[in-house]
Amino acid sequence: MSSAPEDTQTDTHYRAIDDLSLSDLDALRLVLRGGSVIDWYRMNFANEAEARELIVAQEMSLETSSDVDRMNAVRDDAIAFLRRHFEFPIPKPVATLDLPGLMMLASGQGHRQMCACAILKVMHIIHHLEGRELLFTLPFADQELFYLVEEKVYRVIGGMLSSGFPILEFTGGRKNKDSLYQKLLSKSETIAANVYDKLRFRIVTREPDDIFPTLNYMLRHIFPFNYVIPGQSTNTLFPFRSYCESRPHLRGLFDQLQPKPDSEDELTRLDNRFSATDYSIVHFVVDMPLRVPPKMLERAPAQARALGPVIFVLTEFQILDRSTEQRNELGDASHAAYKERQKRAVMHRLKVGDSIDAAKTNPPPKKPAAAD
Repeated sequence: MSSAPEDTQTDTHYRAIDDLSLSDLDALRLVLRGGSVIDWYRMNFANEAEARELIVAQEMSLETSSDVDRMNAVRDDAIAFLRRHFEFPIPKPVATLDLPGLMMLASGQGHRQMCACAILKVMHIIHHLEGRELLFTLPFADQELFYLVEEKVYRVIGGMLSSGFPILEFTGGRKNKDSLYQKLLSKSETIAANVYDKLRFRIVTREPDDIFPTLNYMLRHIFPFNYVIPGQSTNTLFPFRSYCESRPHLRGLFDQLQPKPDSEDELTRLDNRFSATDYSIVHFVVDMPLRVPPKMLERAPAQARALGPVIFVLTEFQILDRSTEQRNELGDASHAAYKERQKRAVMHRLKVGDSIDAAKTNPPPKKPAAAD
């Protein structure tokens, strides 16, 4: 089981749409767009409690001395990088701030605010790279990693269900080998590293307005928004600008988002040739931070202990409401029809060897193949 230290500042409150803060909406927008925090020029934390929530979502705790030491070490490495390669003018009062201090300063204005943002961006990269390096040094099988992810997700979602949160259905699963073979055979890039959904979870809410609050809770308790994989989000459910402007509370926050929302009514669709045009969902991939249990961390080489206690595991999430799910199961949008289109493309590629794009012109037969 995960051994993440408890943080007494964690807020377990379920925030309805009218309770969402500017930083909450910032994070939700990033998930829906599949953006990157490296492109942000400021944070929007209203108070330190919001900053602490993001730290806890990273599987770190300000109440554990070893974690504080780790955060400070990453900060110092980030500052050294900025000074070494860019002669970045970082004032000493900024360079000595702890992580919450940097996050709050990044939510302000002026030169010091810009310095804090730059430091946080480099910290994000360093922490992620070192977490990945730690993972590669550990003798973990996929099944062990998947168990750690499942334990974390099931614990949080189970708590949401027992508390009466508006979740009608929750499923999780590991992609079986036959599905992996077929997916890679159907892709132009037949590289195993490009499969992001070996481990996936699906949440169905009661109403469309339950999706933002449910996602917000997951961002605070399962995965942090800054490790959503850029370019891997599909949002064919929410025209973001229209949705926000139709709700007074969100409309008041919308113009304060960053980067500035010039055109935000376009839906985000990944280039998946097998999905029907009327298929609606919010889908994204997270490199989920996991705190390695101490007994498992002992299996790492001694030199890897300086990399911290956190690793990252790619995990796919899907979320939609009940009425949308029911529409998706009709006609071409159904999962069975999707799998049949994929199967025909693979068969065409195996027989002919041409680009699988050619298979798009072949309509699927009336009898669908079995779903996964």
